[in-house]
Amino acid sequence: MTFADQTVARSARELYASSHQGILSTLSLEVPGYPFGSVITFAPDRGGRPIILISDIAQHTHNIKADARVSLTLTEGGDDVQSTGRVTIVGNAHPVADGEIDDVAARYYRRFPHASDYHKAHDFSFFRIDPVRVRYIGGFGRIHWVSANELCLANPFDEDVEAGMIAHMNVDHVDAMHDYCRLFGVDPQKQHPRMTGIDAEGFDLMLGKRLLRIPFEQPVTSAIEVRQAMVALVQRARSESADTP
Repeated sequence: MTFADQTVARSARELYASSHQGILSTLSLEVPGYPFGSVITFAPDRGGRPIILISDIAQHTHNIKADARVSLTLTEGGDDVQSTGRVTIVGNAHPVADGEIDDVAARYYRRFPHASDYHKAHDFSFFRIDPVRVRYIGGFGRIHWVSANELCLANPFDEDVEAGMIAHMNVDHVDAMHDYCRLFGVDPQKQHPRMTGIDAEGFDLMLGKRLLRIPFEQPVTSAIEVRQAMVALVQRARSESADTP
């Protein structure tokens, strides 16, 4: 892979990692042959693939059960969507296997804690989108195809290690999370930040229903490297705060 290809793939991953909702397109049963769009929320599984929680009575669920081919479109946001980044993940959606549901549910509910009530009260099920190919548009003239492996990176941490690091930060280092928010231009006083996920390239904070993605300067593969990366971010945040008049 060339340096340019690596840069494109990294940009696509960054947009994907900073997103938690998008447009799910399925093949309509009601209007055969036409795409059907729905607004959904998602969280990445331990393999970096999108996990969605959908109702058995929803139209998109009926469509998926009849034909697994879907696409998930994510946008960067902004006043002019034509000039900002977007990603379309083309893939196949299948129910999550019983043996994986506990881990998938834990990751999803950390991001969307209110969804656990929906799951208990209604007939909702977890589905995984296995990407086949990804279309990344980084703005005008920056249009690329990205492979599934380039978008979805496996998490280097198992369920227990990740959960332990997250719990430690949420209990003992709330002040540090406030520093991370300020470093990335977000007022943490308006919404209390919660850490919800950690992977090789960064970590996720939820402020209410808003996702704030904090990237590491370098990829990490161990809990020690995570700690070093987070300390470096705190030091950077406090240094920049001290330099601000």
